[in-house]
Amino acid sequence: MNNISVLSLIFFVGFLVMMHATSNGQKSNRNPESAETISMPSPVKKSGFSIEEALLKRRSIRQYKDEPLTLAEISQLLWAAQGITNNRGFRTAPSAGALYPLELYVVADKIEGLPAGVYKYIPAKHELKKIEHGNKLAELTDAALMQTWVENSSAVIVIAAVYERTTIKYGKRGIRYVHMEVGSAAQNIYLQAVSLNLGTTFIGAFNDEQVKNILSLADDEHPLSIMPIGKI
Repeated sequence: MNNISVLSLIFFVGFLVMMHATSNGQKSNRNPESAETISMPSPVKKSGFSIEEALLKRRSIRQYKDEPLTLAEISQLLWAAQGITNNRGFRTAPSAGALYPLELYVVADKIEGLPAGVYKYIPAKHELKKIEHGNKLAELTDAALMQTWVENSSAVIVIAAVYERTTIKYGKRGIRYVHMEVGSAAQNIYLQAVSLNLGTTFIGAFNDEQVKNILSLADDEHPLSIMPIGKI
């Protein structure tokens, strides 16, 4: 077989491999990670709404309008809970030893520009990473012992924690520190929600394993709170 025939055969085999990959939905320039990552609007860091007014008006709200949230609103809430606030990586909520054991998830139903699904907040990049497709609020309501304001919300923020990030330094007492941190992050969400004319409430009664399954949490991630969000 001469050199031209060999080159032709190599080209033909390469063409068949490429066509097979394309037929299976595989593209050579596809980046699955970037395709599943959603950039959010930058958070607002100054407003005319005072912290005193937010404290005065903070309440647990369980009834919401059937209206979508904006991506900017979710962006602001997530930043309030765990946003990065300086170049050393410190965040909006205090953390024992700056170990940051918390992980935030958004269970989205009605958010403009964001398909229904489960998303993980990435503080370092202020991005959302898609974890699961589809509306999971009915399943989450069942896991939350049929607290209907979960399903009636536009989205839910779930706060989970990896205890080992803190207990590796502080031992068993670190568990207490993690729970303190959840309270700080949740209060930040409450106060930011007030400033945006949104409602939320803090839910601690739920089936842990169901929530872990719905959100596809890692084995070392433990859900600690559910916070439905909606217009009021």
